[in-house]
Amino acid sequence: MNIKYRHVLGRSWTAAVRGRLAAAVGVVTLLVAVLTGTAAGTAGAAPAAAPVAAAQASPGWVCPGTPVPDGYVITQRQPSGCNKAGAWYIQPVQNGIWTCATSPIPPGYVITLHNATGCSGIDYWYLELPRDGQYTCAGSPIPPGYVLTGHMNSGCGNIGSWYQQLARVGEYMCPYQPVPAGFRAGTYNASMCSGLGGWYLLAA
Repeated sequence: MNIKYRHVLGRSWTAAVRGRLAAAVGVVTLLVAVLTGTAAGTAGAAPAAAPVAAAQASPGWVCPGTPVPDGYVITQRQPSGCNKAGAWYIQPVQNGIWTCATSPIPPGYVITLHNATGCSGIDYWYLELPRDGQYTCAGSPIPPGYVLTGHMNSGCGNIGSWYQQLARVGEYMCPYQPVPAGFRAGTYNASMCSGLGGWYLLAA
């Protein structure tokens, strides 16, 4: 395969990889925290829109040290590329795309599936735009305006998954996440969220 590589000066690729690996560790941390009752999440006021890819960027193979442009993700790995340093294929994000574990997660997307052997063995994550009534993987961003209302230990390749819904009055939200703007927590029910407990949402 004749592959042309690009190397762009900029943000350290090592830092990017470390950041993504830290996010992967966060996945495990969140799952452990769910089981011990010490996790935290994020939520906001309104659903997020899909980002727009950088206008001057283009898909292609890049070497380590190349920053991933805004709106782009890493979708393939070639271990022998870039003089055996490893090469990455970047392309614009889209709704429903497998990305390597070292890829950034563009704002407005959530993780819905996991493949432990994908991307030449470093893990694949499946990104989608958020929607009401959707299972997301442990560690996935919580989009503004959404809350987690259910949990499944065996979901997402056994790392755990959360059921995500648009926040609305009369809904029970799982613990370990802030109450979204425009709402307040009412009564607590220990049987909600698959036995983790849940708070009843009321209008602020």
